[in-house]
Amino acid sequence: MKIKHIGLLTRIIIAIIIGIAFGHLLPAPIIRLFVTFNEFFSEFLGFAIPLIILALVTVAISDVGKNAGRLLLITVFIAYGATLFSGFLSYSVGQSIFPMIITPGSPIQTIEQVEKITPFFSVAIPPLMSVMTSLVLAFTIGLGLASMHNNTLKEVAHNFQEIILKLISDAILPLLPLYIFGIFLNMTYSGEVYSILIVFIKIIGVIFLMHIFLLIFQYSVAALFVKRNPFKLLGRMMPAYFTALGTQSSAATIPVTLEQAKKNGVDPKIAGFVIPLCATIHLSGSTLKIVACALALMIMQGMPYDLSLFAAFIFMLGITMVAAPGVPGGAIMAALGILQSTLGFGKEEQALMIALYITMDSFGTACNVTGDGAIALIINKITAKKETPKP
Repeated sequence: MKIKHIGLLTRIIIAIIIGIAFGHLLPAPIIRLFVTFNEFFSEFLGFAIPLIILALVTVAISDVGKNAGRLLLITVFIAYGATLFSGFLSYSVGQSIFPMIITPGSPIQTIEQVEKITPFFSVAIPPLMSVMTSLVLAFTIGLGLASMHNNTLKEVAHNFQEIILKLISDAILPLLPLYIFGIFLNMTYSGEVYSILIVFIKIIGVIFLMHIFLLIFQYSVAALFVKRNPFKLLGRMMPAYFTALGTQSSAATIPVTLEQAKKNGVDPKIAGFVIPLCATIHLSGSTLKIVACALALMIMQGMPYDLSLFAAFIFMLGITMVAAPGVPGGAIMAALGILQSTLGFGKEEQALMIALYITMDSFGTACNVTGDGAIALIINKITAKKETPKP
């Protein structure tokens, strides 16, 4: 009974600490049990994520009504603008600092692949549709319901949403700390939690500081709209930050992000629309990290670069990020094409980008989802102004 009264943030932090501590103590068979659970829960999350997006976004668009199209455009515009800002911020800071801490043309160390413990067994639970298919389907059905007066179909959508919300509250959220414990347990045991960090520790430090600055900036902008303390607003989003830190997935963190956005005063209908949408289209943290890592590797390799080259890369990256699936490492996989075509990265550079990105994937994802809360605050204020009747 007492465990239920411990907040989600506290449980997640405890899970991370215990996972790192026990990773050095527990024998391989015990760790393998947790890895088996994580494999199953990960499959279950992958199955549930498209359903969560479909249920929440469909009802949100339907409830917004005729303003759904305008709300969608405003949200996409703000999310894309935030992504571009993070990309140019990353380039500006990186080209000023990286040359001082990186020796141009220095040999790149080979990163050995760490063999993780495998589960005893795995059960494949393929999702009914991809994340992007779910998102497009939610737009289609939601906009259709918003323009219709068929209460029966809207009631079906609301009932479906209730089922998914019950799934979130009764199954996903209670098991999240155990899932995160298993992730850090396996990473610590295998040595992966330290191996690559040592190679690029200075670069990682700069990127982490940029993430902090970006979040403070985003919530300072949101605070100007809602006229509230930005640090209190940001503080309420910390459960989402630490959940993303463990799961490494924006989409898997939607339930927590949604709950914390509501606690910040965002209307449930707006939160139900903006949060799932931004989990797919708003990747400021990931964009910042990809730009910084790409720039660092180019400096390390002695490759030529300038603002015009990276401007083209950042604008394309902002669009490509929308196609990134809501799974760990999805953003870098979606970005490999333009890393090759725009920056001229070969297989070696791409492999190093993947290794460096995956090492910090959780921090970029945490920045993404926490920033979603700032966008939700801004959208909530804009829509409130629009809907306020004139005296």
